[in-house]
Amino acid sequence: MTPATWTADELERIAAAEELEMAPLRPDGTPRRPVPIWVVRVGDDAYVRSWRGTGGSWFRAAQATHEARVRASGLEKDVVLEDAGDDVNDTVDAAYRAKYGCYTSYVGPMVRSEARATTLRLVPRATT
Repeated sequence: MTPATWTADELERIAAAEELEMAPLRPDGTPRRPVPIWVVRVGDDAYVRSWRGTGGSWFRAAQATHEARVRASGLEKDVVLEDAGDDVNDTVDAAYRAKYGCYTSYVGPMVRSEARATTLRLVPRATT
């Protein structure tokens, strides 16, 4: 499958969502139990991180297949989870601070090195 791109409406829904429901897919393609996580939009991309770093259970499950089903603001989409390069971390940090800055005790850990190492870009999976 070739990755698709987000529509403007989808990106707006993701940006407006307080949380995104992340359900990593199992190897057989079925979704695991969804967990609420923070999501940020940077340009035409959406990013997530594990607050617990690489020890987060949803992150470990996501690393197994690099695929997930996500839901936010009435949008449900299957996505490919791409490891984001270090070149976007400062911009993603700024997006987390801007969107979630009122949660001071939580936004700090989201921009520390352990969480930055788990930055994933959500890429819509093309339908067949």
